Amino acid sequence: MPQGTLFIISAPSGAGKSTICRKLLGLRKDLRYSISCTTREPRPGEKNGKHYFFVGKEEFKRKIARHEFLEWAVVHDHYYGTPRHYIEQTVKDGLNLILAIDVQGAAAIRRKMPDSCLIFVAPPSIEALRERMAARRDPSDNIAKRLANSKSELSAVKSYDYLVVNDDLEKAVDQIDCIITAERLRVSRQEIPALAAV
Repeated sequence: MPQGTLFIISAPSGAGKSTICRKLLGLRKDLRYSISCTTREPRPGEKNGKHYFFVGKEEFKRKIARHEFLEWAVVHDHYYGTPRHYIEQTVKDGLNLILAIDVQGAAAIRRKMPDSCLIFVAPPSIEALRERMAARRDPSDNIAKRLANSKSELSAVKSYDYLVVNDDLEKAVDQIDCIITAERLRVSRQEIPALAAV
């Protein structure tokens, strides 16, 4: 049985990666979602174990010491980490995974799992990003920090396999859906059937 594929989606905060992931999971029965661990507070509507595993800083540090993360980083003053066992086992079992993480995490995982597929979701403009953050009711000091960070995140695009501009949500979802299908059809990701002699 061929291994599954890990699809990593990164984007500046507010560019829509979480919404895109939710829509893809609704469209594709062959896709699982990898839940990350974080020390930040849940946003309205977020549930522990569904959107993230929300833990305290000390517990997160204990998990680091026990090597429980495939990667971890501090982003916007909060710790984020990708649980190692779930990712490795799911891919080994031949299932496809989607993971929404920042550019630091994506780079760390690519070094350990070079067959992963990296997709960067960009906003149509910085102004559109600012408006989305404001609509999400992020505090103004957070918005300023995240906008400043988005410039360095956008500079990482060249290390990704694909770039999708999210100026229309349904179009962006459709484009990433097509990327997933194309990647799964790569010869290197399939078992080649024995062909009968002609």
